[in-house]
Amino acid sequence: MTAAPDVLAPAKLGPVTLRNRIIKSATFEGKTPDALVTDELIEFHRRPAAGGVGMSTVAYCAVAPEGRTEYGQLWMRPDAIHAEGAAASAQLGHAGPVANQKSTGLPALAPSSSFNPLSMRMIRSATTADITRIAAAHGSAARLAVEAGFDAVEIHFGHNYFASSFLSPKLNRRKDSYGGSLENRARVVLDTARSVRDAVGDKIAILAKLNMDDGVPGGFWVDEAIQVAQWLEASGSVDALELTMGSSLLNPMYLFKGDAPIREFAAAMPQPVRLGVQLVGKSMLHTYPYKPLFMLEEARQIRAAVKLPLVLLGGVTDKAGMDTAMAEGFEFVAMARALLREPDLINRIAAESDTHSLCIHCNKCMPTIFSGARCVLVERV
Repeated sequence: MTAAPDVLAPAKLGPVTLRNRIIKSATFEGKTPDALVTDELIEFHRRPAAGGVGMSTVAYCAVAPEGRTEYGQLWMRPDAIHAEGAAASAQLGHAGPVANQKSTGLPALAPSSSFNPLSMRMIRSATTADITRIAAAHGSAARLAVEAGFDAVEIHFGHNYFASSFLSPKLNRRKDSYGGSLENRARVVLDTARSVRDAVGDKIAILAKLNMDDGVPGGFWVDEAIQVAQWLEASGSVDALELTMGSSLLNPMYLFKGDAPIREFAAAMPQPVRLGVQLVGKSMLHTYPYKPLFMLEEARQIRAAVKLPLVLLGGVTDKAGMDTAMAEGFEFVAMARALLREPDLINRIAAESDTHSLCIHCNKCMPTIFSGARCVLVERV
């Protein structure tokens, strides 16, 4: 039996060698008010890089202006991005139905028309031309990431953003070649991944963030995720998959587990959205018990079905959890909230293997994306 790899040792990810197997997962930073890189954004990623992670993921880099969730969000264009630190990855994606068209001033796009309660506007059904344009835009954005010096890109196929919404039987009611069967619903994912691979070859690593479970009745679930993972593997378009879950549109807390910060979300919103969150927040922001490695059970099913390198996300907060992931056959782990609490956590774990994260999973960091993502229990610098 092969020994599990050392999570703190260097590892290959596609053409890139990371100094360890720990990735800072993408968390929207809220530090680009004019949709351009700021010193605050650079510092946000410099700190976990200095704190020991193998790679930090810049989120969220939209591939088109209407693909942003909010106006003040990066979108990839020639003067938009430069990063420093350890290895750096740019998360590429299109928000699709998650976009707040009131903020962006542009139409939100989805597989099928629907109503967005956050912007109080209708979401338009994407045309075939829209779908083709957005897939090509991912390739263009990936080329810009290469030019900007990124080591990797992560394509966002999760959380019911554009590509993920096509995977969802609940959101995708199309009757054309992009709807109905899983093969049709997965076409956007596979075409987008191919566009990125064709654009950059093996110049940088290509990851994809793939939903295993939307967390809503009638949505995309792990049985179909297994097949999509197998198709992505067979296509040769990606070097690794980061497995995730939940729907930013329909059930955001399913991804995070732990407390639902309804009062803090309401306080961060303008009226009348604030009142709406106060009145119906409990029906949208559900509370799910937190436990370490809370995505492991579903991720095991993907692990058993593919040989592609996998990144385990969800409740990875200490060396014991990392070692479990390695023993279960995952090549990398990803962390988010714990690194907001303690950017130097990896260095401390390397020095003392029994170090435990101070994150209490209160999730009060979530509403801070509107003013600059941070742990509210740490004094603001």
